[in-house]
Amino acid sequence: MDSLGLILYLFITITLLQALQSILRLTKTRSKLPPGPTLLPVIGNLLKLGDKPHKSMAELAKTHGPIMSLKLGQITAVVISSPALAKEVLQKQDLAFSYRTIPNALHAHDQHKYSVIWLPVSDRWRSLRKIMTSNMFSGSRLDANQNLRRQKVKELIAHVGKCCQDGIAVEIGSAAFATSLNLISNTLFSVDLTDLNQDSSREYRDFVWNIMVEAGKPNLVDYFPVLSKIDPQGIRGRMKVHLGKLLKLFGGLIDERLELRKLQKTNGENDVIDILLNLNQEIDRTHIERMCLDLFLAGTDTTSSTVEWAMAELLHNLEYLKKAKAELEQIIGKGKQIQESDISQLPYLQAIVKETMRIHPAIPFLLHKVETDVEVYSYTVPKGAQVLVNVWAIARDPGIWRNPTTFMPERFLESKIDVRGQDFELIPFGAGRRICPGLPLALRMVIVVLGSLINSFEWKLEGGIEPEELNMEDKIGFTLQKAQPLRAIPFLM
Repeated sequence: MDSLGLILYLFITITLLQALQSILRLTKTRSKLPPGPTLLPVIGNLLKLGDKPHKSMAELAKTHGPIMSLKLGQITAVVISSPALAKEVLQKQDLAFSYRTIPNALHAHDQHKYSVIWLPVSDRWRSLRKIMTSNMFSGSRLDANQNLRRQKVKELIAHVGKCCQDGIAVEIGSAAFATSLNLISNTLFSVDLTDLNQDSSREYRDFVWNIMVEAGKPNLVDYFPVLSKIDPQGIRGRMKVHLGKLLKLFGGLIDERLELRKLQKTNGENDVIDILLNLNQEIDRTHIERMCLDLFLAGTDTTSSTVEWAMAELLHNLEYLKKAKAELEQIIGKGKQIQESDISQLPYLQAIVKETMRIHPAIPFLLHKVETDVEVYSYTVPKGAQVLVNVWAIARDPGIWRNPTTFMPERFLESKIDVRGQDFELIPFGAGRRICPGLPLALRMVIVVLGSLINSFEWKLEGGIEPEELNMEDKIGFTLQKAQPLRAIPFLM
């Protein structure tokens, strides 16, 4: 037998033995597990996931209930699909469920050991999260950086104005991404990383999307950990290349700042990187680089995707666009850029953003894990089980939402449900101690960017496409994006 055949034989033998052990263990505890679909040998329920697991799991939950167990290869997964159970997991027992399910792709460059997103709740995690929140997302820090955000939105409107003058379409997601990218790079390093009038933003966006795709791609290693050392699909290897390029970028920017500080050519706390470097007793160089990486990945793709989906829904449903423009004209004045201080006076625009986050959550699943057996509603979530909160399914549950698949901003004019983690019918940012720390900034940016785009220009779809013909299909990497990028032509009336 040749070496390849021997390796294959050994792998199949080990897998079958482990599967047998798993089945024996599962037989003992099956009565305590939540219900779930019938298992196939070795692979369990893997074939049930499909290429859009958020939708597949929502369908399965209709049969097996709002708490459901799946066997994904060697891994037991528990899927949560109701607000009551999400509250149980994310609030009432949030410490027990505070661990993260970490895709093997995120083991590249040991990212899971340094990232605030993936670290377990611990003193180190609390310290890093406090540093991030107080120096970027506190109310006082956000207020202090308003002028920077105003300038970046002004640059976006100028770019769209040039497209308007030239009669060419704007790729909404790319333009919003470039704005978010430059906002974050200026907040961190006081530099623009891209020029809205050039194609460099597309390069960065494709780069970030590739990372999201690799992180969210079905990976045999995640279902069969025995394969982790050989990385059979090459996912971790490709992620290592992608993350390595970003870490090199951030490392270079930090080196430049350290050199300037050595030459005493900075004025102290000019931006976040200066603040972090001044905290050298609290945070080291590696954690600074990884925090920059977290902010870069989490703050660009999700914000730009939400703006793109919101614009797509408004151009797909022109009556809502007209209502939004009427509110803006009355409160702000036609053609003016929105200020953050205006947000509280724009309930319809806020409702549009909430409805977009409901029907198109940027992160369709919240990934958690338990490190000990946990009882939930008379069921046992076993030690080591993955816990997936299907945010997408909860936000489209017909038992909660009237006409759940229909985009209707008005529903939030009649409801006090918000996205800040207290109303478990709508948790696009998560909830509990693991809630996204960037929530306050994301809400400000999405509302101001969206409002400024629709108040400054009229819009029509490229190629003469009628509103009802607009493709509204999604695609999933780690985040949920529009399958076909939205391209629209700005014009003035």
